[in-house]
Amino acid sequence: MRKALYIFGLLADADVELMARLGRKRKLAPGDVLIKQGQVLDRLYLLLDGHMDVDISGLGVVATLSSGEILGEMSFVDSAPTSATVRALDEVSLLELRKDELEARFASDPALGMRFFKAISVFLAERMRSTIARLGYGGAASLASEELLEDELDEGLLDNVAIAGERFSRLMRLLADAPEA
Repeated sequence: MRKALYIFGLLADADVELMARLGRKRKLAPGDVLIKQGQVLDRLYLLLDGHMDVDISGLGVVATLSSGEILGEMSFVDSAPTSATVRALDEVSLLELRKDELEARFASDPALGMRFFKAISVFLAERMRSTIARLGYGGAASLASEELLEDELDEGLLDNVAIAGERFSRLMRLLADAPEA
């Protein structure tokens, strides 16, 4: 859930409502593959509930994701084939957002596009910091790490934590009765 706070802290209330309207709710059973390594992906996923493993050929499982994570974000940004296979560990609930539908909205509302891509950028930066820290390079710490001092956190991010949590909760309420794709 902590990762969702980075994203929803930078979006507006209307953006969250738009995501709920545009998105399709999906469920996966344990063992189901959502993304295959090397696949060209035309959508983005928000993990609402459950756990998923990220497996890279030749390396094995490199991460286990939980509620609030974004999947397919790198391919969404650069349109390159996916870099990992993502598989459900247990029953999973996702919000699927199609790239073409989001891009059409960004074209008509550039401010929405700016907020969305800034949120993705902050999310990717956090993921990169976590990876660097896990690999032991340069003693870097992630925003999710307890190693950071309070004054090292971005003040804007801290101010938005409560708002972000409420936005994620609102998205969950809006999707509660949504039909599954």
